[in-house]
Amino acid sequence: MHRLNPTLLTALGAVWLSSPALAVEATATRNGSILRLAWDGKTICDYQMEPGATPEGVPAHFQHGAHLHPIFSPTGKIVTGNHQPDHPWQRGVWIAWTKTDFAGKQPDFWNMGKGGKIMAEVRFEQLEKTWSGATCGFVSRHLFLDHHRQPGEKVLDESWEVRASQLNLEGTLTNVIDLTSLQTCAGPHPLRLPKYHYGGLGVRGNPAWNAPDAVTMLTSEGLDRAKGDASKARWVYLGGNLEGGTAGLAVLIHPSNFRFPQPLRLNPSNPQLCIAPSQDGDWSIEPGKPLRSRYRLLVFDGKPDPGWLQSQWTTYSKLP
Repeated sequence: MHRLNPTLLTALGAVWLSSPALAVEATATRNGSILRLAWDGKTICDYQMEPGATPEGVPAHFQHGAHLHPIFSPTGKIVTGNHQPDHPWQRGVWIAWTKTDFAGKQPDFWNMGKGGKIMAEVRFEQLEKTWSGATCGFVSRHLFLDHHRQPGEKVLDESWEVRASQLNLEGTLTNVIDLTSLQTCAGPHPLRLPKYHYGGLGVRGNPAWNAPDAVTMLTSEGLDRAKGDASKARWVYLGGNLEGGTAGLAVLIHPSNFRFPQPLRLNPSNPQLCIAPSQDGDWSIEPGKPLRSRYRLLVFDGKPDPGWLQSQWTTYSKLP
């Protein structure tokens, strides 16, 4: 068990210091290709390492890893969807780039398996460490691979650091997941990213929200799904009715991220959103200049309160 330290308390808040929940442990437990993050025995989320099974009716070539799913609210409601028939490459919470240029080829890491072929992929490589205690979490490595010229040509090395806990945040019981991605060029070639309307951090919502009118999306600027698409935000929420109640997930965007406040893609036809920096124009990830992206996921029951979400973002934004 890790002891509490000042850095950890700053990162996740000191709410538990005055709470009886301090005696409760967050745990990270591996079972085959899944690493389960839990609080008091209740799952916060699973990290799918190697590719996992697809739902019935979805071809096996859409089996992918390197993502978080399922993600649960404090009362046990699943807020993410995985490999849905309409977009079977969408999976929980993941990070991938869509329109790219790598040494003259155009690997698409987002739509993996579309068209029946895997020409580019994000592959889990290694689980470097896990921990349990006041928080639980892991550090892992992914590879962005291009198969156009030769199988498995390395494009990017990516590390994920994920920390999870359950906190009472200003009266709202919340599952908190901090995700930091560090992407580094794997060789001498940059990954060029032309202007495009999606690609980056993706979130697919629960299948119960598949109907266009079944999901609620809200941005920090007070915009809904229609008006918020292609806008910029500090945070964005996705949720809806589940099992007789309401639950959802908010993504808080750290101000140190590239092109903050970051552009959004709010899908008009399914419950999926994307933090999409490529909307603002051409850019690239260059050798020797890693891209660090930081997000905090707040998963909670009940309807979204914009004032509460803004307060949580303000706290998160002050982290170094």
